[in-house]
Amino acid sequence: MKHALLLLAALAGSGSALAAASPPPYRITDKIAGPDGGWDYARVDSQAHRLYVARAREVTVIDTRTRKMIGSVGVIAHGHSAVPVSDDRLLVTSGDDASVRFLQRADGKQLARLPVGLKPDAAILSHDGKRAFIMNATSGTISVVDIQGMKIERTIKAKPGLEYAALDRAGTMFVNDEDLSEIELLDTITGKLGQPIPLPGCESPSGLALDGKSARLIAACANGKAAIVDARSRRLVKLVDIGRGPDAVLIDEPHRLAFIPCGKDGVLDILSLDGPDVRRIGRVETEIGARTGAIDPATGTIYLPVASMVSPPSGSGPLQPMPGSFHVLVISRRHIAG
Repeated sequence: MKHALLLLAALAGSGSALAAASPPPYRITDKIAGPDGGWDYARVDSQAHRLYVARAREVTVIDTRTRKMIGSVGVIAHGHSAVPVSDDRLLVTSGDDASVRFLQRADGKQLARLPVGLKPDAAILSHDGKRAFIMNATSGTISVVDIQGMKIERTIKAKPGLEYAALDRAGTMFVNDEDLSEIELLDTITGKLGQPIPLPGCESPSGLALDGKSARLIAACANGKAAIVDARSRRLVKLVDIGRGPDAVLIDEPHRLAFIPCGKDGVLDILSLDGPDVRRIGRVETEIGARTGAIDPATGTIYLPVASMVSPPSGSGPLQPMPGSFHVLVISRRHIAG
């Protein structure tokens, strides 16, 4: 498998000019082994040098300096998100029992368990870190959690199919709806829903990120497209070709790049955020199944959870993780002398 970056000729909107600057090459620099079990979203705490991966039954913790697994903490039922909310606490969504757990980061001791809607999935924090917003996919609700008090402040009715979300500085939340292929809008101050943004040509949007500098949203679509949305005018601007089966969008604001891990094709696509037009400028071959991930904002290093995927014993049905093969791919920028 090639691990070097495949640089593409990224043409401007007119098709007449090559991108003026290409990002440094990216490559897989390490693989960190972990225990068996499913996985979903990951999150990096740069200050603590920790990577947290939400797993089927617990949270796997990795030291980003030594690139070794520290261990797994907590007891959860199909974890989807594990978010550091303070120096000593994690917030974890537990999908199969409709709850959110607060865990001690050191040992995983449960501090609180809050009932939320059915299939709590993605969780994001307010910019001041005082509240968490939980996307309850099946119920179509958003639970607002008081971080300090570890309690539910309110529940906002939205629509079923909620996936990842992004929040701007004015308090507007954008939430992918994979069932309706649109982005739902929520005023987090008033709790009122706005007019959704339709995403024609984008099937089952999952991963979502907001580039604050350009006020552009990037939604990862299951059918091999990235939907680029102007967050100010609330309209779809363009679709960019990417790999199939993505589930996350990771933004490196200092380098003006976005990364989309595409699990069905086993690639990490690289998009340039520089200039007026978002375009794909590179690709790293990863592994089949690497669909979510996290980026360390301090270093730009990318972490992709995955396992070796094999056919089930029956020979039919979706690929399954091979026992003993779970690991995290570490993708880093290669330093170029001179």
